Amino acid sequence: MVSFKYTDMLPAAHPEPEYRLITTEGISTQEVAGRTFLSIDPEVFRKVAYEAIHDISHMLRTSHLEQLVKIIDDPEASPNDRFVATDLLKNANIAAGGVLPMCQDTGTSIVSAKRGMNIITEGNDEEHISHGIFDAYQKLNLRYSQMSPVTMWEEKNTGDNLPAQIEIYADTKPGHENSYEMLFIAKGGGSANKSYLFQETKAVLNPKSFMAFLDEKLRQIGTSACPPYHLAIVVGGTSAEYALKVAKYASTKYLDDLPTEGGTDGHAFRDLDMEQQVLGLTQSFGIGAQFGGKYFCHDVRVIRLPRHGASCPIAIAVSCSADRQALVKIDATGAYIEQLETDPARFLPEVTDVHLDDNVVHIDLNQPMDSIRAQLSALPVKTRVSLTGPLVVARDIAHARILEMLERGEEMPEYLRNHPVYYAGPAKTPEGYASGSFGPTTAGRMDAYVDRFQKAGGSMVMLAKGNRSNVVTQACHDNGGFYLGSIGGPAARLAKDNITKVEVIDFEDLGMEAVWRIEVHDFPAFVVVDDKGNDFFADTLRPVALNLTVGPPK
Repeated sequence: MVSFKYTDMLPAAHPEPEYRLITTEGISTQEVAGRTFLSIDPEVFRKVAYEAIHDISHMLRTSHLEQLVKIIDDPEASPNDRFVATDLLKNANIAAGGVLPMCQDTGTSIVSAKRGMNIITEGNDEEHISHGIFDAYQKLNLRYSQMSPVTMWEEKNTGDNLPAQIEIYADTKPGHENSYEMLFIAKGGGSANKSYLFQETKAVLNPKSFMAFLDEKLRQIGTSACPPYHLAIVVGGTSAEYALKVAKYASTKYLDDLPTEGGTDGHAFRDLDMEQQVLGLTQSFGIGAQFGGKYFCHDVRVIRLPRHGASCPIAIAVSCSADRQALVKIDATGAYIEQLETDPARFLPEVTDVHLDDNVVHIDLNQPMDSIRAQLSALPVKTRVSLTGPLVVARDIAHARILEMLERGEEMPEYLRNHPVYYAGPAKTPEGYASGSFGPTTAGRMDAYVDRFQKAGGSMVMLAKGNRSNVVTQACHDNGGFYLGSIGGPAARLAKDNITKVEVIDFEDLGMEAVWRIEVHDFPAFVVVDDKGNDFFADTLRPVALNLTVGPPK
């Protein structure tokens, strides 16, 4: 007979970072029935939530910045890898000033909290944390991205970026009775959309089949979520949703201290050898840090979970170049937050010709559209370009409205016929700045509009981040259009160094989804799809030919 033995499925002692003190006020202890209780005032939750959202919007972990330096220093990195890494370091330096957030998509606020058993609070902890998040989005130059459903088809922006996703669990571990720990995450739409769940079977659990599976599925992530990525893969799980949740936590390095060996008791473990194999696989893709090279991923976490014998969920998640998370703890000595890097400038290299490819083509956007297209037509895909002049900014909702106009028999707006279109949505504009953080959004969401718009004379030159579908490649071939890829991630740097003027020109009622006209100077981009049907990503995102026959482990 088997005796009962409790097993913690995720026996991870979460990494203990260097903390900075937020406050000691509003925190006290009291003795009740021989037990010491920690009393926390509501204002403490508001303060830590505000500080957390502020810090993760503007600062990164030192270890993340060191990984960007590694790319620049790696002789095997491509020039485009180094260019992206250097741009991301410049962006981090600007964002750390505390004015412009590192990404214009300032994300959905996610909080995973563990409350000790001897904690006394007033009212609803979740409400107090939410109030602090509200304060941050009201006072800082962040973007409201949360849409509330009014009917099944109609939505309205909540205007404060709430609701947040807040989950509070009881922490019963010995020694944690008088502590409250939280993980704050700001998850943008791009990386959130690259969370995948695959319901597989035992057949995939052998080296040959598993690596063939990953070769196909990991390429599907593409570049639209702003690599280099922190990639997490979870194999197994007591439920599909649990596998996905563990993958999200793993991508933030929250589970790095898991055991590295399995056993018969059902605990999770990290497979360090598999992590290196998968990292090598991603390096072989050729996708690189957005425009070709080695650094599709900074690192990989592979976690193996127990599973029902008839189920094998596999979850994949990424944390993007805006690697936004921080740990918070409250104990009897005060409220603390993980110390993020305040001086990223110390990581910036002295950039020379050794670091970057200087083969840059300057394009004047003040020319007629036919002249711009003629210049682009002479360039091969992967060419780095520098754009100066006017761009029109339009994304999802604006595209939908313009399509409705075309279907009513109206003409394509002149601004989409005369200017390249940049898929983006700005954060708030700080006082004294020409623009708020204004990086590109995921191009693929606009794919369905391209052929119709181009045949009506618009969207002949498009600018955004990430790969496009074959529909776009065919449309550009048929209609003489182009897609330029902007670097995903450096929204603050683009606002500070490359955007000189911003004005709304249509659909002002849509807020950040309105149509904007912006002036740019030396705006960096790459030719991704040309008018001849060439697509830079066509080969790098296609799985290599592998023998997918299921066989026993070797």
